[in-house]
Amino acid sequence: MKAVPVASSIQPIRVMVVDDSAVIRGFIVRTLEAEPEIVVVASCANGAIALQQLPKAAPDVVILDIEMPVMDGLTALPKLLAADPGLKVVMASTLTQRNAEVSLKALTLGAADYLPKPSAASPANARDFHHQLQEKIKVLGWLRRKQRPLAKPQGVAPPSRPALSLRRQLAHLPPRLLVIGSSTGGPQALTEMLQALPASFSAPILIAQHMPPTFTTVLAQHLGRATGRPCSEAKPDEPVVDGIVRVAPGGCHMEIAVAEGGLKLRLSDAPPENFCRPSVNPLFRTAAKVSGAATVAVMLTGMGADGLEGSREIAGAGGTLIAQDEASSVVWGMPGAVATAGLCNDILPLKSIAPHLVQLFGVTQ
Repeated sequence: MKAVPVASSIQPIRVMVVDDSAVIRGFIVRTLEAEPEIVVVASCANGAIALQQLPKAAPDVVILDIEMPVMDGLTALPKLLAADPGLKVVMASTLTQRNAEVSLKALTLGAADYLPKPSAASPANARDFHHQLQEKIKVLGWLRRKQRPLAKPQGVAPPSRPALSLRRQLAHLPPRLLVIGSSTGGPQALTEMLQALPASFSAPILIAQHMPPTFTTVLAQHLGRATGRPCSEAKPDEPVVDGIVRVAPGGCHMEIAVAEGGLKLRLSDAPPENFCRPSVNPLFRTAAKVSGAATVAVMLTGMGADGLEGSREIAGAGGTLIAQDEASSVVWGMPGAVATAGLCNDILPLKSIAPHLVQLFGVTQ
């Protein structure tokens, strides 16, 4: 580990790495310390050691493995947060169904985010891990320091005139499709929003959440159980059906195409966009093409600006855009990018989005 600077106008983000594998710890430490804005202040083999080191190390962010001897990650998580309530914890795990389920549970217990460990057999996966790890740590670290990683906009511009004009021309066309983009904090936000929709809300719901394979399968299962709605990971060429929730599979972009008698889903292994696959952009772009002004898009919490390009196309087609507000977002990156671009019809607290969708879709409760 590199030495912590004694004096600096901008102190680096302090990170604790907790993993029982010395090889993995070394890889993570090297990855983080390649970034000048980050310093690793402690490297621990299990949760018990992390708890002992916490007061002295004073990290901004902890990378916490799930499976460890003595004290595993799920046991250590609430103890770490109790000792330092402002701490940001990123769960790191291998891509197994059990670890995906544990990671989702960890999010409900207060973890800020999750990250799948790279596979030694896939150099590309290791490169993605390198980028994602550094970006997550920087955003969450500054969030810990400043509460919000992005500067609050001085004002949010109204939607562009062409989009508003088109909406007026097509005002007779009722919404018929709901598309949602989300990333950091998304699983919790999706659950809360979908739970608040009444059973009578019957529009198709399509979700692009930044998650790896296996994790999206578990997310779909979790959303189905939590909301009582039919929900599954999308499959190639299956129809877009009223009342059904589909989640883009990890490792694939989800797109919408016109089919005989309606719409269908397409899955693509095209290159990642904004380092993401699934990316929100392909879903939003194709929704604009096939559904136009009848599209309602919701941008939930997430870091980065994925979905901005697709949101421009939805706005240009006369569709409706809603962004989660800064105060209720874990990270106001994705919704903030859409909001500050002046593309949104509404910027709402998470708790207000479902009631607003009920009004837009004319749902009788």
